[in-house]
Amino acid sequence: MILNIPTLITWLRIALIPLIVVVFYLPVSWAGPASAGIFALAGVTDWLDGYLARRLGQTSRFGAFLDPVADKLMVAAALVLVVDRMGGIVVAAAAIVIIGREIAISALREWMAQIGQQRKVAVSSMGKLKTTAQMVAIFLLLYEQPVAGMPVVTLGLVLLYVAAALTLWSMIQYLRAALRRVEEV
Repeated sequence: MILNIPTLITWLRIALIPLIVVVFYLPVSWAGPASAGIFALAGVTDWLDGYLARRLGQTSRFGAFLDPVADKLMVAAALVLVVDRMGGIVVAAAAIVIIGREIAISALREWMAQIGQQRKVAVSSMGKLKTTAQMVAIFLLLYEQPVAGMPVVTLGLVLLYVAAALTLWSMIQYLRAALRRVEEV
């Protein structure tokens, strides 16, 4: 395992997960905004580690493995917090769709790599749009408090449902691409 700056930043993102959880449950009025702020900081580290890896020429196989794992751990943990706080079958279903898709696509990518077809399931623009909606939704739902009269939770829920729909759509696209490649092999 090579410990370079980008990889250390990825490890920081993983280390921020328990902090997000602890702060979220603090019995203080600023717990929501603070946990959302830590989540946002973790999101920035996701961009920063990739940027630095490319800029400094410090890409590694381990870093390429750890980065998406850190992302999935962070999103899954935050979604569990949101489901715990918001409750309800629709919020739980959206979280299950998002987490389930991440597991399924990770397994699909691993399998496709084993048969030499990993490039056929690379990240798509739909996946990036899904991730953006998902991250903004989670931030707003962790934040919880209205901002300038804006119903942050309502907006967050709408974006969560949009992210869940985009999640399903992107999963279908990945599965179709994978099935076409399997038929060719």
